[in-house]
Amino acid sequence: LGWYAENARDLPWRREVTPYRVWISEIMLQQTRVEAVKGYFARFIGALPGPAELAAVDERELLKLWEGLGYYSRARNLRKAARVIMETYGGELPASHEALLTLPGVGPYTAGAVASIAFGLPEPAVDGNVLRVLSRLTADNSDIADPAVKRAAERTVRGIIPAGRAGAFNQALMELGATVCIPNGAPRCDDCPIQLLCEGFHRGNAAVLPLRAAKKARRVENRTVLVVRCGQLVGLRQRPKKGLLAGLWELPSLDGHLSPDELRAALTEMGWSVRKLLSLRPAKHIFTHVEWHMNGVYVELDAPAPALTFVTPAELRDAYALPSAFRSFVSVLED
Repeated sequence: LGWYAENARDLPWRREVTPYRVWISEIMLQQTRVEAVKGYFARFIGALPGPAELAAVDERELLKLWEGLGYYSRARNLRKAARVIMETYGGELPASHEALLTLPGVGPYTAGAVASIAFGLPEPAVDGNVLRVLSRLTADNSDIADPAVKRAAERTVRGIIPAGRAGAFNQALMELGATVCIPNGAPRCDDCPIQLLCEGFHRGNAAVLPLRAAKKARRVENRTVLVVRCGQLVGLRQRPKKGLLAGLWELPSLDGHLSPDELRAALTEMGWSVRKLLSLRPAKHIFTHVEWHMNGVYVELDAPAPALTFVTPAELRDAYALPSAFRSFVSVLED
């Protein structure tokens, strides 16, 4: 706690601690780097300063605020949870760990973080950083991807939370893992306030811990992504309501890497009136379980294509949230 008081990073959500701000920041920080979240957090809170505004926001505006953060189901669950907060809890996040767990998109870690940081409740908040610290501290070879290992870690942390300091203690553990007992490299043991207690340090195996079962190789999908123009308008389509990038707007694409002749034939069969095709620089995007290898093609049409929605470049920029997978292709519209 003393180390944390002197070394805690200055983060926007720590400057003014409210249940709403803690909740939004913790959801944004799931699988996303702190530096990437800072700007999004400020913009999101500025536009939607409380549960009432979040509950009432239009989905397109919500996703535009979230554009680029990825895992868009997090944003949709935030709005669902905000509506529950308005309808069931009078517009305030419930000061109960059990009640927090019932909100859409809130799991054990987020519930523990909000309960402890916002309300001072003695609940653990065990994320990857905390699992790494505990694994090295105890020289534990258990697979941290095993849910039973995480549950055991939660019991351990719950048993050592100092009275009245739950929020600071949980944040101190997370901060230690994020800045000193770091992932993907040698821990900075010389800067660690609990070095003398660390079995991993004394045994010399801290750097190889924690253990994690090997992940399955990502599936590779080849796609031909189309930047479609008809006059001054850009063609978009909406993805299916289920599956990868569910319900989001995207640049249209076709399976496989198609040659110009194959692409022209496919588009003509779809009823598109193609005037011009130009190859664009290829790109790659990595999702959790799949990897897209994309060839880009600029398509100029004589008439609007069926099944597409046509918008101005300004509307695309200001009103439609495009997944970051398409960002490199959208840049050609700015040339």
